[in-house]
Amino acid sequence: MGIYSRVRSSPYFVPAARALAWFPVVMFFVDHGFSYGTVHGRSMQPTFNPDSNQLLRDRVLLNKWAVTDHEFERGEVVTLTSPSDPKCVLTKRIIALEGDTVQPLKHKKSLVYVPKGHCWVEGDEAFHSRDSNTFGTVPMGLIKAKVTYVLFPFSRFGPVEKKPVSSRVSVGFIQPGHDDDYW
Repeated sequence: MGIYSRVRSSPYFVPAARALAWFPVVMFFVDHGFSYGTVHGRSMQPTFNPDSNQLLRDRVLLNKWAVTDHEFERGEVVTLTSPSDPKCVLTKRIIALEGDTVQPLKHKKSLVYVPKGHCWVEGDEAFHSRDSNTFGTVPMGLIKAKVTYVLFPFSRFGPVEKKPVSSRVSVGFIQPGHDDDYW
């Protein structure tokens, strides 16, 4: 009796083959649908990891499907690839979108215009955050997922709230019928 015959006659062969058939579907769902992530650091306190003395890190639901159309709102929390270190994934809040004007925290006298296809992101804890105040506007293509729910710790389970627009942001608008090259 050959090895193939022995493997096929095993009572585990059919369930294993069925489970293996679902592997590509599961991988697609995790890569393009929903997954979970862990938030490290203090830059998003008190939204995430409010008690920095605990060893527990917040675990959140990441909606990767929601970023495929690149439609974002001010106040949403997102994960993005760091523009200064491509190996690092950041969790930040969108403060301004294309067409908006922002007054940075570090250079209060200057205003920054957010160009088309970019956004301005900041951490909720300004003193412990490397964000757009450090590296400028961020291409929306670097955004990987929207953070929609806190999953753990269970005492804080629930949706992640959007914060209102900062007083440092002048909301712009894109005028219909104007040339897109202007942006």
